[in-house]
Amino acid sequence: MNIINNLTNPIKVLVAGIGGASLGTEIIKTLICANSYKIYGCDISPYAFGHYVSDMEKTILIQSNNYVQSVISICNEEGIKYVIPGGEQPLMLLNLNRNLLELNGIILVANSPEIIGMCSDKRKTFQVLSELGVEVPWTVGVTDIKQVKDLIYPCIIKPSKGSGGSSDVYLASNKEEATLYINYLMINKKEIIVQEYVTHADGEFTVGVLSLSNGELVGSIGLKRLLNSKLSVLFNSEAGIISSGYTQGLIDDFPDIRSTAEKISKLINSRGPINIQGRIKKGKFVPFEINPRFSASTHLRTMAGFNEIDVLLKYMEFGQVSMPKQIKYGYYLRSFNEAFVAKGDIISDQMDKTILRNSEL
Repeated sequence: MNIINNLTNPIKVLVAGIGGASLGTEIIKTLICANSYKIYGCDISPYAFGHYVSDMEKTILIQSNNYVQSVISICNEEGIKYVIPGGEQPLMLLNLNRNLLELNGIILVANSPEIIGMCSDKRKTFQVLSELGVEVPWTVGVTDIKQVKDLIYPCIIKPSKGSGGSSDVYLASNKEEATLYINYLMINKKEIIVQEYVTHADGEFTVGVLSLSNGELVGSIGLKRLLNSKLSVLFNSEAGIISSGYTQGLIDDFPDIRSTAEKISKLINSRGPINIQGRIKKGKFVPFEINPRFSASTHLRTMAGFNEIDVLLKYMEFGQVSMPKQIKYGYYLRSFNEAFVAKGDIISDQMDKTILRNSEL
C-alpha cells in the first residue's frame, strides 16, 4: 500500500492534553504540517489553547477523575485509532492503562511500557545507563537532609519522578541552598535526586531519536540550545544555568552527539520516540535527562524536515517508513502565540460531554 500524504483518506488522531505552550500544542502543529490527519483533542481545562485552534476537527473537555475512560469513549465514538499523549501526566495515565486501550482497538503512540517505566524514575534511568557503560553525571538519591555535607557543589537537585519541562529543578551552589531546595521537595513528598552540574560552556543539546516498535532505528536530529534568551532559561546565576522547557537554537548535523544519542537509544532498547538532553564534558556528550516521548521541540524538527510523529504514525498505519527529508540546517527560534476567545465561547463544565466543532467556536 502506498503511504497516503493528503487529506483524501486522513488518519484520525487524538491528542490527549492540549494546553497552550505545551507538548500537546506542538504535536498539533506537527500533525497539521503533515496534511494527512483529522486531529482531535481533549483536555481537563476549558482554557486549554488547543480547544481554540482552528485546524482541530473536534475537541472535548474531560474530567480528570475519569480520564482514561473518557479518552476511550471519544475514540470509540469518533472512530479514532491513535492517541498521542500531549504531556507527561497523560503519558503516565494512558501507559498504565495500555491494555485497556488495546482491548478497545486504540493504539498509544508512545515508547514501550518498559522504557516509559524506566525513564519515569530518573535515579533508575541513570543507574541503568551507568551499568550499560554510558558516561553520565554522578547521580545520588537523597533521603536525609544530612547528605548535603557529602555533596559536591554546584549540583542539580530535582525530583526523581516528574520534573518534565524543568519543573522543580534547582541549582545549588552550596550546602545552604541545597538544604533549602531539598527541604522544599521533601515537604512536597518528592523523591529526590542530586546530580552533578555539567557546565554549559561547550553547549547544551537536545536530540530526538526515533525507533520503530521492532527496535529499528529511523533516525535522529540534534539541536544546540540557545541559552541567551529569557524564554529558554529557567535559572541563571554565577553558579550556572538551568534551561527551561522551551527549546530553541541551532539544528545542525552534530554527528558525534547524534551517534552517542543513537547508541543510548539502542542500548536501552527504545521502541518509539525518545528525547535526550545533555551537555559536553571533556569533549563528550553526557546526558542529564531522558524522556521517553516526543519532545516539545518536535515542531522545530518538523520545520527542519524531520516530522517524527508523521513517520511513526505512517509506519503504524501502513507498515512503511517514509524516511525524513534532507534536514534544513539553521537556527529555529520560538515565541508564544495568542488567541482571542469570546466569553461565551469558553467551554463550561456543563459542556463536559459535548464535542465542539471549529464552526461552533
